[in-house]
Amino acid sequence: MDQLLEFLRDYWWLAFPAFGILSATAGAWQKAGRDRHKRRLEILKAKAELKAAQDAARGGARATDPIPDRADADTVPPLERQMAAHDDVTARWLDYELDVGKTIDFPAMSDGRQPLTAAFLRAKRVADGLRPASPTMKLTPEQVREYRDAVVDYEVAFDLAERDARRMKVSGFTDAERRRLDTAKQLLNTATDAAATPAERQLAYHRVREELDGLLSISDGAIDALEKRVALELPSASSDRPDAPPASHVA
Repeated sequence: MDQLLEFLRDYWWLAFPAFGILSATAGAWQKAGRDRHKRRLEILKAKAELKAAQDAARGGARATDPIPDRADADTVPPLERQMAAHDDVTARWLDYELDVGKTIDFPAMSDGRQPLTAAFLRAKRVADGLRPASPTMKLTPEQVREYRDAVVDYEVAFDLAERDARRMKVSGFTDAERRRLDTAKQLLNTATDAAATPAERQLAYHRVREELDGLLSISDGAIDALEKRVALELPSASSDRPDAPPASHVA
């Protein structure tokens, strides 16, 4: 006991830095807790909006496009409208999925770990699985209603995921990672610039892949689309001559 008292008497000043460290640690824990709480509230709010939008959309669909009784199953309305809405959402999604530039700008749209993106992808699988083979396919009223509800879920889930991705942008990345994304975006402009030489485009393309490696998951379709843009045909200097042979494509 005497040794402890002697130690405290000689090294009492250590209490101040220790208190500072404990305070900083507690502050970090509190901030992390607040961030998690804020994110949970955002997800709960988005889920509430999703349910309200689904209910409103289904209510509108029922009011404008009634499903006949089973006895009138042969007169089920055509499915063109639902299938067109389905195709429209898919086209909007592919606009992100096949564009490396948009993937860089709004990475959450391609990140299945994001709750709203994951919900959209689940809704997509359901709608795709229920999609009829053709708009003239004979379905029961229950099948029509099930597909229509799945398309509504698909539309609303996409809208929420898109809005969240545009709000977040690259906020989930560190400063160093954001600099890499900025560099990749600048290189992407060179890689798809028809005024650049084939060598410049190819070099920029490979550097884009290097900058994004480990940061973003780029779909195979986006890579294929980018490679086609990188391999743009450049007119040869002699193509203005009447007897000049056709310009060849650059691989």
